[in-house]
Amino acid sequence: MGDKPPGFRGSQSWIGCVEASLCLDHFGGPQGRLRHIPRGAGLQGELERLYSHFAGGGGPVMVGGDADAQSKALLGVCLGSGTEAYVLILDPHFWGAAKNPSELQAAGWVGWREVGTAFDHNSFYNLCLTSRNSQKQQHALD
Repeated sequence: MGDKPPGFRGSQSWIGCVEASLCLDHFGGPQGRLRHIPRGAGLQGELERLYSHFAGGGGPVMVGGDADAQSKALLGVCLGSGTEAYVLILDPHFWGAAKNPSELQAAGWVGWREVGTAFDHNSFYNLCLTSRNSQKQQHALD
């Protein structure tokens, strides 16, 4: 795609949400809309936007950070009363034969996590919100 030095191809270097968004666009995948969150504590302010994303038919949200090196994919948001909120997190490192949801949850590959404990408050985060219907999704997020 031309955004990396020649030695990157074939390497085992990681890509982040920004590069994943570029790949989606380059290879004709779903649209990837980027959101930068300067500090993990700021994710609390993004919950309504994320809720709208999923309610509007948006796909998984890729999450990458600096101090928080654990890759995450968000699959849903549950907003409770006051500041109570949970995110459905999928660990994207799972591979192998498909298992039933109960086994995946018991093994920690997927589960609901309270927002305050799911993210490092001092880490920045990049979110890549995926959508197949870019026009409808654009209006839902603005």
